[in-house]
Amino acid sequence: MAGRRASQGFTLIELVTIMILIGILAVVALPNLDQAQGFGAASFNDRVAASLRFAQKSAVAKRRMVCATVAPGSLTLTVATAFGDAACPGVLAGPDGANPAAVAPANVTLTAVPGGPLFFQPSGAVTSDAAGASPATFTLTATGQTPITVNGATGYVD
Repeated sequence: MAGRRASQGFTLIELVTIMILIGILAVVALPNLDQAQGFGAASFNDRVAASLRFAQKSAVAKRRMVCATVAPGSLTLTVATAFGDAACPGVLAGPDGANPAAVAPANVTLTAVPGGPLFFQPSGAVTSDAAGASPATFTLTATGQTPITVNGATGYVD
């Protein structure tokens, strides 16, 4: 047994092969990690749109005003207690039963133009005041996403 060498560790060829494989995986996998963070923002944008559609349909179905309050990191829905009320004190859970209806992931903000709450009237229209006197078209934008437009006259969310 004098001429045999004991097998210990890895050979140079094995180490180089592993380094090449790690390099290839890094080139392929790292760009996908950035895309995964974009999915969170897109998902939030979809939840906001769904919640606004839910608010409009709830206002018509319940024959009560529904208020959608836009904060930088969330969208909250509230509902009037009776037909004709000028305030929305009641909590309205979103389409998935959560309140707030939509919560933004880190580094994503939500803005509305014009600012302030959206008042979904029992008629389906969206106004900038609780009295329902002036229909207003709102544009909501989540960071890096396609804007959501809410038509004031019809309440249609696009």
